[in-house]
Amino acid sequence: MYSNSLICNILKYINNNINNKITIEDIEKEFHYNRYYIMKLFKKELKITIIDYINKIRIYNSITYMRQNNQNLLNIAYKNGFYSIEYYSEIFKKIIGIKAQIVKKHFKGKKINYEDLRILNKKITELYTLKEDIIKYLSNEQKIITTPKVLSIFK
Repeated sequence: MYSNSLICNILKYINNNINNKITIEDIEKEFHYNRYYIMKLFKKELKITIIDYINKIRIYNSITYMRQNNQNLLNIAYKNGFYSIEYYSEIFKKIIGIKAQIVKKHFKGKKINYEDLRILNKKITELYTLKEDIIKYLSNEQKIITTPKVLSIFK
């Protein structure tokens, strides 16, 4: 797989700022390219929109955070770059297919129904695969050194 250096740099920027507000305008200003060019190139190279990528990585990170911490969903959302519990809940349900509250209960040791568990495992696998594909994409770029800091966003 060929890696475009602009896309690699955008990925690094996103990954380094994943818990902060990131807009297409921020990326446009950072890299001095037209937003439409950036969005089209990103989608062409990675087969996913920038916003979808950001949201999927944030949701993946929030699930990892749920597993490790006993905090309420508002704190989990905030620590993972969402500034509204409503938006977090909407995006979580859209990406995972079940409510964040159900997933949180599961990680607290409470039983959830088999179908929800099956969906959760499938979606976590898909997000992990996306993460792995991005790591491979970054490691294919000769000019980009995949540092532990860049990779740490995916752990």
